[in-house]
Amino acid sequence: MMYKIDLPSEEVPKKWYNINPDLPVEMPMPQNSENESQLENLPKVFSQGVLDQEFSMDRYIKIPKEVREIYMRIGRPTPLYRAKGLEEKLSTPAKIYYKREDTSPTGSHKLNSAIAQAYYAKKEGVELLTTETGAGQWGTALSLACSMMDMDCRIYMVRVSYDQKPFRKSIMEIYDGEVHASPSKSTEYGRKILEKDPDTPGSLGIAISEAMEDALKDEKTKYSLGSVLNHVMLHQTVIGQELKKQLEIAEEEPDVFIGCVGGGSNFAGSAYPLIKDKLDGKSDCQFIGVEPSSCPTLTKGEYKYDFGDTNGFTPLLKMFTLGHDFIAPSVHAGGLRYHGMSPQISLLVNEGIIEPRSASQKEIFESGTLFAKSEGVVPAPETNHALKVAIDEAKKCKETGEEKTIVVNFSGHGLLDLKGYAGYLENNLE
Repeated sequence: MMYKIDLPSEEVPKKWYNINPDLPVEMPMPQNSENESQLENLPKVFSQGVLDQEFSMDRYIKIPKEVREIYMRIGRPTPLYRAKGLEEKLSTPAKIYYKREDTSPTGSHKLNSAIAQAYYAKKEGVELLTTETGAGQWGTALSLACSMMDMDCRIYMVRVSYDQKPFRKSIMEIYDGEVHASPSKSTEYGRKILEKDPDTPGSLGIAISEAMEDALKDEKTKYSLGSVLNHVMLHQTVIGQELKKQLEIAEEEPDVFIGCVGGGSNFAGSAYPLIKDKLDGKSDCQFIGVEPSSCPTLTKGEYKYDFGDTNGFTPLLKMFTLGHDFIAPSVHAGGLRYHGMSPQISLLVNEGIIEPRSASQKEIFESGTLFAKSEGVVPAPETNHALKVAIDEAKKCKETGEEKTIVVNFSGHGLLDLKGYAGYLENNLE
């Protein structure tokens, strides 16, 4: 039995997989709002390298040599583990595998896109990248990527996470990131929000608006997004390409694939290469995206055009949304508190390729604690959403006797999320 499947460094993918040409229906294009031309903002805030990728219809896009070498340096390919301890705890005939993106230096999958985006910005002479972050995983990744590329990085961190996760701020500052609680007094939009509600917990939509405002004001500053847009999904597909090779080595065909979803980056990156097999008629795998019940974008949102940020700097995107002014409850899974969803994932949900589910804060920490006791790894609150449904599916197999192969993308560790775990253990979570 194989408990851990490693790939050598030379197996790091040489190309990113772009799902756009394989989608079952054509991707709806971004649009301007009725009174403004937000599409004109795109070349002002994004580097041309990622903009070209955003709208590309090439199925595979070459990973620059410099980016691929850094992928190797930070520990790609990441390992695939068999969760034998969890299987035994559940007394299930199912086999559970988890792809460990938590082994990266910043503890999550986010570096895969941060490195690429910083690389393209540096090539164009950009001096400062500005961004938002929810739980801090993306801000941490971009801080390190900018440090590697000798660039400055400014992060607007959603205020409730800024307060909940102080050591995330510390790590960003170790990497020379400049961190502001959002909404902040550093931007016109932040000051406007604070005037209306000084005690607001903030939102990813507000933080995006602040970061984009900075980029729109300075030619040497560009904006970098941690999820949602096509080019971010693209960069993350190194995960799924490695995963396919590892499952082949294990002689496994996945029956169920599960990932957490907030903006969509870890789910897309791990699932898209497997979804391609399903779209090509080579697989019958079930794909499940799990979100917080407190921020039910896919399970209760509308599939329509909406802004990606609160102020309306972004073009209108066709996606599942709760409304761009939505302020999510202050749950600990800060990376999943976003009003919208990747347009690509939204389309695949609308077409029935991906099944959305939701989970409550208490039950995801229960699942994360069980996983930690079984496998020894403390998962991020975001990752716990995927694990909760994986446990549910494994329990179903116990009832039916089915020997399904369940695969989870383990998107990040929870070693900087212990306040949430403490709340669960002390029975005082909201």
